[in-house]
Amino acid sequence: MRPTTLSPAPAPRGVALLFPGQGAQQPCMATGLYRAHPPFRRLMDEVFEVWGAQGAALRADWLFDSPAVDLDGVRRAQPLLFAVDWALGRMVLDWGVRPAALLGHSVGEVAAATLAGVFTLEEAAGLMAERVAHIESAPAGGMLAVHAAAADMAPFLHADVVVGAVNAPRQVVLAGSEAPLAAAEAQLRAAGFTCRRTRALSPFHSPALAPAAQAALPALSRLALRAPRLALHSAYTAGLLTPAEATDPRFWAKQPAAPVLFGPALDALLATGELMLLEAGPGQGLTALARRHPAVGTGRSAALGLLPARARGDASDLHTLRAAVERLLSEGWLAHDPLPAPTSVR
Repeated sequence: MRPTTLSPAPAPRGVALLFPGQGAQQPCMATGLYRAHPPFRRLMDEVFEVWGAQGAALRADWLFDSPAVDLDGVRRAQPLLFAVDWALGRMVLDWGVRPAALLGHSVGEVAAATLAGVFTLEEAAGLMAERVAHIESAPAGGMLAVHAAAADMAPFLHADVVVGAVNAPRQVVLAGSEAPLAAAEAQLRAAGFTCRRTRALSPFHSPALAPAAQAALPALSRLALRAPRLALHSAYTAGLLTPAEATDPRFWAKQPAAPVLFGPALDALLATGELMLLEAGPGQGLTALARRHPAVGTGRSAALGLLPARARGDASDLHTLRAAVERLLSEGWLAHDPLPAPTSVR
């Protein structure tokens, strides 16, 4: 009898954490998880406490049914995105998962860098406060998602409207001051392009924000930045962040005005091997981008969101997290179920 030939065991997957940025914010984002899951609540409270009275006001407005401050404004969106991203990422690390890589989009890169040890939580919170203070006084503007390749945008660009993000081969975001961006939007629609405004009231990732972004450099220069302790991929360099880059204050200062290259960065990340991509932040925008990537579409890698695609501030937050945990348990990334019985706190 011929010996049975066994199929080779599948190659082990690493876990990589993805952190969304500006535009991913939603009303009620993660509030259901905050009320139902004490470990997440403690981590969110840790961030709010670092900001003192401003953090208490931010938390109260976030949890209120009718927030007083526009969630899309920089004063709410940026710190809340950082807090939710960091708290979800920290929670996964507390489960005992050591990620093979971290990759953030826009402000998500600050959360990733904090988890990787480049910043302490207090330093990152200070950076976020500096950014908000300067960007809030910058000229009004916005961002426009366009279903097209970056090369297709050349006729619609000028000094004040640029490609602010390349998220996929045919998904780019234009950014600029309000009047020029509105003119570019009208021209794009007339030319037959599909486009929509993203949730931003400032011209992120465009030269219009350069003065405000650079204003944070003196405070950053006073920090003793550290080399990452985890593999930190950058959506600004589209590659693995080097110790020299991670410890350069100018690298972090320029980010609000620099283009985001998330698509190329995701290409480079998925080229490192099979990965389970976990989106640690509100919505599932990065999960959707990842699922359209060939490496995920063919099943070599996978992508999961830790929060629902649409926030409702209810039990759906914990249900989505539960589904992700069950997947991690089934694939051996968790040694035990980390989710205790939920409680309700208001």
